[in-house]
Amino acid sequence: MAQYAVLIYANDSAHTPDATPGDLAVHDRYAQELTESGCMAAAYALQPIVTATSIRGDVVTDGPFVDAKEVIAGFYVIDAPDLDAALAIARRNPATQQGGGVEVRPVAGGFVRPPAGA
Repeated sequence: MAQYAVLIYANDSAHTPDATPGDLAVHDRYAQELTESGCMAAAYALQPIVTATSIRGDVVTDGPFVDAKEVIAGFYVIDAPDLDAALAIARRNPATQQGGGVEVRPVAGGFVRPPAGA
């Protein structure tokens, strides 16, 4: 089974300071569905874009690496038998119905640090 990264693009993170439990509920339900299906390998929501710091060469700046209408709001890694299956899973992401979108890319390799003290 292959792994695919799904990058979530939106105007900002769903976890902005003014987000309500209702704002997050649709994303939480989708994550729960993927977890229960067994295809979710990892998932990370990012803090709002105002917390971003970028580095290019020796220059450090506040803000995202690229100034764009949509930013990477989070990402997750799924197990899927092929790209078509990965696209079917990613297509259901709530961001695709909320003015944002997702990008699906095969994972070339990776590493997960063991928990501290393990």
